[in-house]
Amino acid sequence: MQFDYYILDVFTDKRYSGNPLAVVLDAEGLKSATMQSIAKELNLSETVFVLPPENEMHSARVRIFTPDRELPFAGHPTVGTAVLLADIRSPSVNGERDAIIALEESIGTVRVGVRAKSERAPFAEFDAPRLPEILGDPPVNERIASVLGLLPREIGFENHEPMLIGAGPTCLHVPVASLDAISRIRLNMSEWQKLITPLDCMGVYTYTRQCVHTTSAFHARMFAPDVGVPEDPATGSAAVGFAAAAFAFDDYPDGTHKRIVEQGYEMGRPSHIVLTLVIKGGGLTIVRIGGHAVRIAQGKLTV
Repeated sequence: MQFDYYILDVFTDKRYSGNPLAVVLDAEGLKSATMQSIAKELNLSETVFVLPPENEMHSARVRIFTPDRELPFAGHPTVGTAVLLADIRSPSVNGERDAIIALEESIGTVRVGVRAKSERAPFAEFDAPRLPEILGDPPVNERIASVLGLLPREIGFENHEPMLIGAGPTCLHVPVASLDAISRIRLNMSEWQKLITPLDCMGVYTYTRQCVHTTSAFHARMFAPDVGVPEDPATGSAAVGFAAAAFAFDDYPDGTHKRIVEQGYEMGRPSHIVLTLVIKGGGLTIVRIGGHAVRIAQGKLTV
């Protein structure tokens, strides 16, 4: 059997940057074990398999795999798949292609708005299907520092402290004092297996307020070796969780607050995630993730 597949770079408007994504179309003939084997073979952060929707009013059902496991939800697969489906299924009117793509994911249905104009990279945005939730107590700073190869005083800045946050996948969110410190992170895998693996989370999301670009509000790195991703160039689901940390530690009044999170620079894959927090009645009511995606390749997958 052969299946059409595409490669897109996500959370970027330039090819060969951002987070690469594989999307396999019309995948209903594939078994779960085969999907996992394909994801491991392609060895990208995630591979998406597009299936017929259970609700005919929706665009597609999707399954998302890292090289090592299936995920209930992930950001860059949601953005990239929506951009691809809008491109190949929606008509262009006067050089513009706007669409609402409803994706059935394991976490629930995610509706993605896609905007595309001639000679510009398409942009997609979605509301997180689940608001982030602060979970149990995180490990102490000294032990987190030993995992990341940093000094204990480099963990945290201002009033920001580590948090364990669930947003579909759970991550340990770790504020780091400076851009220099975050660039020096080197994982101690022996310490990781003692401290992080037992948390049963997707990985560690580190962030700092110091950025490469003045247009960015935060600079981030994401490490997820337990799911086969040593480092991820752009992580939308972790950015959803990060919204809870930003809301907890920064003073956001009621209203809509848009922030750019840059990621992937240490990997040579610059990425930019548009993170929007909607605050109402003093509470976080909506988390929105947006970004560009560009198609770079297509082909036939033989199974």
